[in-house]
Amino acid sequence: MTSPADPPNGAGASGPGLKLLAVTACPTGIAHTYMAAEKLAQAAESLGHSMKVETQGSIGAENVLSDNDVSQADGIIIAADKDVDRSRFIGKRVLVVGVADGIHRPERLIEQVRNAPVYQGDGQKPQRGAASAASGDGKGRSVTYKALMNGVSYMIPFVVVGGLLIAVSLALGGDTTSKGIVIPDDSFWKTVNDIGSIGFALMIPALSGYIAYAIADRPALVPGMVGGWIAAHGELYDSEAGAGFIGAIVTGFLAGYLVLWIKRVKVPKFVQPIMPIIVIPIVATSALGLFFIYVLGEPISWVFERLTDWLGGLTGTSAALLGIILGLMIAFDMGGPVNKTAFLFGAGLVSKNPEVMGACAAAIPVPPLGQGLATLLRRRMFDDQERETGLAALFMGFFGITEGAIPFAAARPARVIPANMLGGAVAGAIAGVASVEDNVPHGGPIVAVLGAVGGVPMFFVAVVVGTAVTALVTIALMSLGGGGRGADADADADADADAAGAAEAVSLVPSPAGAPVLAGVGSGGGTGAASGAVADSSASGAVAASDAAALKTVSVSAAEPRGGGKAEAEAEAAPEAEAAPEVDAADQVLSGYLTGQTVKERLTADGKDAAIREMAELLAATGKVADTAELVRAAFAREDQGTTGLGEEIAIPHAKTDAVTAPVVGFARSPEGIEWGAPDGTKARLVFMIAVPEAAAGDEHLRILALLSRKLMGAEFRERLLGATDVGAILRVLGEIE
Repeated sequence: MTSPADPPNGAGASGPGLKLLAVTACPTGIAHTYMAAEKLAQAAESLGHSMKVETQGSIGAENVLSDNDVSQADGIIIAADKDVDRSRFIGKRVLVVGVADGIHRPERLIEQVRNAPVYQGDGQKPQRGAASAASGDGKGRSVTYKALMNGVSYMIPFVVVGGLLIAVSLALGGDTTSKGIVIPDDSFWKTVNDIGSIGFALMIPALSGYIAYAIADRPALVPGMVGGWIAAHGELYDSEAGAGFIGAIVTGFLAGYLVLWIKRVKVPKFVQPIMPIIVIPIVATSALGLFFIYVLGEPISWVFERLTDWLGGLTGTSAALLGIILGLMIAFDMGGPVNKTAFLFGAGLVSKNPEVMGACAAAIPVPPLGQGLATLLRRRMFDDQERETGLAALFMGFFGITEGAIPFAAARPARVIPANMLGGAVAGAIAGVASVEDNVPHGGPIVAVLGAVGGVPMFFVAVVVGTAVTALVTIALMSLGGGGRGADADADADADADAAGAAEAVSLVPSPAGAPVLAGVGSGGGTGAASGAVADSSASGAVAASDAAALKTVSVSAAEPRGGGKAEAEAEAAPEAEAAPEVDAADQVLSGYLTGQTVKERLTADGKDAAIREMAELLAATGKVADTAELVRAAFAREDQGTTGLGEEIAIPHAKTDAVTAPVVGFARSPEGIEWGAPDGTKARLVFMIAVPEAAAGDEHLRILALLSRKLMGAEFRERLLGATDVGAILRVLGEIE
């Protein structure tokens, strides 16, 4: 008799008949979630097996595996770079790998799942497969980065909701007093403020708890959250300020790895069922809590008491120096112990020396205002969620809520915190030199609006200059480091991606109808190694030999390097160029975004930059490009964040820019191939260029473009596209995409 985990009789290594399941997921649930699903399904079909794939994308799970599916399954492949609930797979063979392995090695995974360990449901994660190990999944910084991002993603709603409710209540119900901006206890706005305060209070435990959860699964959630609460409440270890979000990061990682260590302890079999729900949470929570209170908490309290005393000795020194020091401290941990030490120092001297609080008040709004401004200045460096958080940070900064910058600092501490500190120091120095006074223990532009500031013009100069410094330094550091988090949000990082991931070529999210749609084309920003994983096999087939002189190209001639200009001007500059033929409906595919005008049978460029310029000129022939030079610049900026070479001899450079007036897609072939930095090392022979205006990034055309990306995963389709003899034949092949 076979166990539920065993394959059916006769299902050998090469024999058909296995009933397989898979779950694919990546950190942001975008392109690689669906690429892995497509590759696994194709591989299973080619090997004669049946497979159902559940995708856990950015809008939730689709094609969800039912209990009946699981009960009949011979094996489950989890190709994911994020946490996937495995409790439903108890008693089944479960192979856990990175999402990139699902794209690169689907056939190997199907073979490996036959001998995968049986998941016992004891809270232990199944062993990762060899393919995972080969790609470096779960090693070093990638685990740290994924855990940190998991915590940040769950923390952001608490920051936004809590901060905005507090800000609104202060604005509409607050009164300026000697104790700061105070809301009357019996007012409606006091209730609103209390609700916002609850959201803020939960922010730090959520960050800590979900960092721990990402490391060690559900048993680590309670220890992480309790540890975060302890870190935020300094009264438990004799600290007035607490350890803030930095302490929460520490407790999150401590809780996660402590739980992992406890899981390795051998226990009697009868104890195993209660380990993840009783024993591990209790032991880990108690150990972590006591350790933080009695070991870490006391030193923290001592350090910040000494820091307060040291600041007290600076009152007679240079006002600029004091302003710099206070600004650095205010911006360092944004509501944490260093921030609170500086704030309490300034608040304690409000009645005696309001200039000290004036320097603090100028620095307090700089981190959120600076980060919010950065999301406006360089939108492509940030993902959609960060751009929304940036708007909330601007609002919170106006009301003196420094914590509005925490999501950015938690995601990229090495870049954001130095930028915040530099801006805070500049604001504090200007306010100190100008002897700006603040007569209430609060900060931000709101205190000036309500009349609590002396020297209002210089106060706003300090805030504006500090904000600009923070924003520009943030952008500069992100550019030097390879882009912003938007790139990792657009990029579902390969298994070896770390905290410096890069943007992916094309991002997909599922539409309500179940088909994927392209999201955020060209929205850059990212952190680290480029993704865009594709299968190992290269597309075969060659371009049929043709007489170049007889081919009709429909593009405008290439202009000056990295240049261009208005489409009309370039058309006038090339009178010899062959006029673009009239295009009828039959020559339009992909909802009309790609036409005979935007197809070129043969690229003349032999390098990536030249190819992008040539493709931009091709798109300009449609009249939908208002500024070719800007389109080229935007495409180059996207490439700087991470290659758009997908592999499989495909490249899809793209840009989201108002240099185009309407969405447009171009296609060209390079028989020799162009080096595009693809992860599989292949040169790009099929090049699509996508350009959309900022306002059109989420429209129906993006669904069509996503279908294009999925269609290109088929080797036979690529072969026919390479072998099409003329523009009409190319359009007929592309016309199969519906």
